[in-house]
Amino acid sequence: KGIQTPKKEVIRLDAIRMLDPSRSKLDTHETQRILSVLDETIVKLELSSLIPCIIDSLDRFADMLGPEITNDLMEHQKLSSKMEHLLSSFQEEDTSRAEEQRDCLCLLEQHLKSSVRNILRLLLANPSLCQVLKYEVCARQSSAEAFIKAFREFRNFMHERLLTSPLEEKEKIQFMENISLRIKKNTETLTALKAELAATIQSRDEKIHRKDNVIKDLKNSLQDVANNYKISVLQITQEGENQQKEELRASQARCARLQEDIQQLRAKLCTLVLEHRESELALRKKKCKAEMEIEKWIQKYDADMGEKQAEYEELYALYSEEKAQVSLLQEKHAVLIQEYSQIEEERRIRQKKKERDLEELTTMTLAATRIQAFWRGYLVRSLFKLKRKKKKKKKGRGKNPNK
Repeated sequence: KGIQTPKKEVIRLDAIRMLDPSRSKLDTHETQRILSVLDETIVKLELSSLIPCIIDSLDRFADMLGPEITNDLMEHQKLSSKMEHLLSSFQEEDTSRAEEQRDCLCLLEQHLKSSVRNILRLLLANPSLCQVLKYEVCARQSSAEAFIKAFREFRNFMHERLLTSPLEEKEKIQFMENISLRIKKNTETLTALKAELAATIQSRDEKIHRKDNVIKDLKNSLQDVANNYKISVLQITQEGENQQKEELRASQARCARLQEDIQQLRAKLCTLVLEHRESELALRKKKCKAEMEIEKWIQKYDADMGEKQAEYEELYALYSEEKAQVSLLQEKHAVLIQEYSQIEEERRIRQKKKERDLEELTTMTLAATRIQAFWRGYLVRSLFKLKRKKKKKKKGRGKNPNK
């Protein structure tokens, strides 16, 4: 049960998540327009369903509605009465004038539609009047109420469909198919369980019937046992009385023998008491000697323990002094260790600094040697360039002596 309950909760949450739309607002103007058209249609249906009631009580609502709406309602009433009269005559007369009457019906239907539209237009132009009429006119035909209720359900269904994306719609359809399959399996399981339950109930009834028969047999046997019990009780009481008399005679003889044994045992008891008193006196003397020896050993033990206690106190005093000295030495040792660690740290820092200075010195020496070598090379190359220039000038003068 503890495992099945979370599973049921998960299935319920999945069902709520699948059936409820993921979005709470409409995201496009087209969907909003569709819902606004449906809402306006519902308002018009509610008002149009109130028109017959208003016409029936037109005298009461005339001042409230005004002359224009009242005239339109009266025209609508006339058209409605004509339609009813034409429908009744259409049902009673022959089919020879059926086409003419159908044309008249179509024309009246168009007039009725335009009349209803005009009335609704005038009523919707005055919202406060519409609200007052809804409160004042409570009666509405059951068929109109059912149609309005169905149209509201259609509007809610369209709103849910517009909030649901195509992917969610597919998931919902798949989910509903899974639910239908699960319901089918559950119904099959339920039918099987019902059949099993019926078989179990039948077997239980059979067992109860067999047990009832057994109970009846047992009641009959108990009645027989009760009758036999009365007879056996009488026999047992008679045998018990006879046996009691015999045992009484035997017990009297046994009591006489036991009385003789008691007298003999009392005599033996007196002799044993005298013997035990003598042995008790000897044992008491031994006990006194043992108590005196124990007292001596206790006194000796107390003296020895006093000496040991004094010696222990002296040793404990020496131990406490040495312990105090050890604690002082440990404190000094801790201070020395701290100083030593600081000195070691300073040495390590100095050693690292020396190594770093040595590395910098070697680096600078190497850089200086390289710079010097580069400079020497530069001087040598510059000297070679000067010598080449001089040689070229000399060769030039030898070729052109006029210049």
